[in-house]
Amino acid sequence: MKRALISCAVGVGLLAAALLPVVFHAQPGSPRLGAPAATPGPVAVSPAPERYPRIDAAMHHLEEAKHELEAAPAEFHGRRHKAIVRVDQALDECHKAIAAGRWCLTSASCRGRA
Repeated sequence: MKRALISCAVGVGLLAAALLPVVFHAQPGSPRLGAPAATPGPVAVSPAPERYPRIDAAMHHLEEAKHELEAAPAEFHGRRHKAIVRVDQALDECHKAIAAGRWCLTSASCRGRA
């Protein structure tokens, strides 16, 4: 009984292995037997997006924070001025990120790192 069961399982496995290529070649869009191999064409580059919504939102919040800091009545022992400088640095980094992202989307050496 055990031997018959093993023989049956091996037979089913061999049949499945033999039919696998037939099943997958019958799928729509699959390559046909004897058809020439597809050669990859030039990669289409999507146009660079005009805006970066998350960076734009961050820049908007940074500008609001800067206005609030500038409107603050006290200097807070020089901390207000340091905070304004750091906000300006953060805004500058956001501008650089947008510029780098646009360059990266158009440059072949940076594809996918934006």
